[in-house]
Amino acid sequence: MAITVAAIGTGNVGKPALVHLINDPRFELTAVWVSSEAKAGKDAGELAGLDTVTGITATTDLDAVLATNPQCAVYTALADNRLVEALEDYRRLLAAGVNVVGSSAVFLQYPWQTLPENMVSPIEEAAAAGNASLFVGGIDPGFANDLLPLALAGTCQTVEQIRCMEIINYDTYDSAAVMFDVMGFGRPMDDVPMLLQPGVLSLAWGSVVRQLAGGLGVELDEVTETHVREPAPDDFDIASGHIAKGTAAALRFEVRGMKDGKVAVVLEHVTRLRDDLRPDWPQPAQEGGSYRIEITGEPSYTVDLCLSSPNGDHNHAGLVATAARVVNAIPEVVAAPAGIRTTLDLPLVTGKGLYAASRP
Repeated sequence: MAITVAAIGTGNVGKPALVHLINDPRFELTAVWVSSEAKAGKDAGELAGLDTVTGITATTDLDAVLATNPQCAVYTALADNRLVEALEDYRRLLAAGVNVVGSSAVFLQYPWQTLPENMVSPIEEAAAAGNASLFVGGIDPGFANDLLPLALAGTCQTVEQIRCMEIINYDTYDSAAVMFDVMGFGRPMDDVPMLLQPGVLSLAWGSVVRQLAGGLGVELDEVTETHVREPAPDDFDIASGHIAKGTAAALRFEVRGMKDGKVAVVLEHVTRLRDDLRPDWPQPAQEGGSYRIEITGEPSYTVDLCLSSPNGDHNHAGLVATAARVVNAIPEVVAAPAGIRTTLDLPLVTGKGLYAASRP
């Protein structure tokens, strides 16, 4: 019997998630929540960009979604600039007995010691009350810096350090809210954006380093962060808008998990808006961008993960992978004990049932 599922959000990640839910016979779509009145009333098939009429029309009312009694919700609504609201959405869904898989807020991937207890406990209490489970993942934070590095670590005799890197040109990433408001691209160099406020990097990606440490059985002494930005050498345009000369156009940061004065695990991002910016910074393994896992140990590894798609570039492929990671986890999350579930305690999610003789 198909698992009944509601979709919460139809943006960059929500759209491919909706395509997956409509096309995969394991799932039956019950409702779609959208954040704008402009999308409200539209059929799910239209919002997914499919030539399909599903009979499910979008709503801005979360109560209407809950009234359809889904077994699970796929939460992809933007949370970076609405954390309080997103956490309340999760609490309401879980308390109503709805299991949830999501791509945001990313710190829910492994929130302990990253989020304050007064932010985690309402989620845990709601999950217990509703006997429901929550899994947040994707690609980064997600399988590029939890599942894959920990699988590699499982083939080592010793591990000295795990470094997970995202090295990507974001010029085709179309989200002005994320690019300008959250990350600060296109803004004056002395203007500190949301992402670079003290402690925010460790809040956003502290879950990554703490989960990696948890997988290694290491209790970190502290989590530290560092960043550097590069201004645009001239004016140019990206998918999200205009980048003026002298404004932020490249960003490199690290979130480091420290043990006994050494960096045990580290999450590093190298983000450019043009390929020619900061050529001295790490370069991707393919044009546009890639993910890299470096394990120092016995043996040591360097593994480059290169995404592509017949329907778009590396950024498009990353959005599809993010959506598919959480959608494919639905059966395991529905079957899991109540509470916040992580990659460390979920069974391995494979591609069972996904074989297709030709690509869509």
